[in-house]
Amino acid sequence: MQTVKPAQDHTDSYYAASLRYAVEYPPLEGDVETDVCVVGGGYTGVSTALHLAEKGYRVVLLESNRLGWGASGRNGGHAGTGQRKEQAELEKILGHELATTLWEMGLEAVELLEDLIKRHEIDCDLKRGILHVAAKPGDVDYLREGVEYLQEKYNYQGSRFIEKEEIREMVGSGKFHAGMLDEPSLHMHPLNFLLGMAKAADKAGVKIFEGSRVTDIEKGETAVIKTAGGRVRAKFVVIGCNGYLEKLMPEIAPEIMPINNFMLATEPLPEGLARELIRDDQALQDSLFVINYWKLSADNRLLFGGGENYSPRFPRDLKKFVRKYMLRIYPQLEDTRIDYAWGGTLAITLNRMPDFGRISGNIFYAQGFSGHGLPTATFAGKLLAEVISGTAERFDVMASLPILKFPGGTLLRWPGLVAGMLYYSLRDKL
Repeated sequence: MQTVKPAQDHTDSYYAASLRYAVEYPPLEGDVETDVCVVGGGYTGVSTALHLAEKGYRVVLLESNRLGWGASGRNGGHAGTGQRKEQAELEKILGHELATTLWEMGLEAVELLEDLIKRHEIDCDLKRGILHVAAKPGDVDYLREGVEYLQEKYNYQGSRFIEKEEIREMVGSGKFHAGMLDEPSLHMHPLNFLLGMAKAADKAGVKIFEGSRVTDIEKGETAVIKTAGGRVRAKFVVIGCNGYLEKLMPEIAPEIMPINNFMLATEPLPEGLARELIRDDQALQDSLFVINYWKLSADNRLLFGGGENYSPRFPRDLKKFVRKYMLRIYPQLEDTRIDYAWGGTLAITLNRMPDFGRISGNIFYAQGFSGHGLPTATFAGKLLAEVISGTAERFDVMASLPILKFPGGTLLRWPGLVAGMLYYSLRDKL
């Protein structure tokens, strides 16, 4: 008999310290039969469960720890329009028709977030606008041409190019050479959004079990999903584990690479200093390959993400590790107290396109959101619900995207990725 391990609580982050939804769910005990078993309690899993329950399906959701324990509860909270790759690049790879479909889905993904928040009255500090800033002079034309491309090719008027002089007024740093403001993009408290969505799923009838790590999945017309405490028999299975997939599904593990990203939260800042750093309260992202990203919390803390690593371990002193990236942009925060620092594991694909697919006919998955998970993974849940309920067209579009396996599979992907990341990090520095 396997020992049931208790769910790990949320990491010591600002998000965990400012929860507005504190419901805990029991572990699975005994055998359960259902229509759909969802594995993973992040954006993919909870969104899938909610959308299926609203369609009348019986759904069981299994999470190893607490809902939102992984990257869904630890990220920067940015929800940008489009896909992880730029639209012009997508057109070169996929052609205009498919790239246009992806663009429209990217817009719908952001609209879906806002609809879920309004419809279920989710309290998650929703704000609007993401400002992309050029960290290097060579990135100025890249931002300007990106705005012009979307305006001319897609009639998209939601973004505008910003010259260096105005950027200096909008951002309290002299490090940036230009910017692009995308006004329809959103930002929010990501963990409260996830838990608010879970509350809606619970209300819709989803049976949620925390502390229920899946140890094995027996494939078949009726799949059997096993945990230490019980089993779920289901007609369909959805895998939403992303960076925490580990060895559960060896068929799809080589298509993603788990990496770690890190954040901090300062003490609450005086209103004047907060407005100096980010005049108009947008979220910000720079143009470096290993990006820095930041925003203000509801109580005027600077939430800053910077640095990543590619090993199973986080840096020993996370506050010191992330602080150095923050001070490169905002040296005026030298004497500001750091109250929280944390890390999380996400999954990237080799070409940064999301990885959708099916296994054995009745097992579906979505993973590899490559830092674009808040909108894309939540939207994935809607598409997973569509394909399970018999409407496969849009899911199949995503499943048709070219996904390359990492060379050497799960065994050798790590050294190759590290070499590549170090190369691009050196280019950023030079």
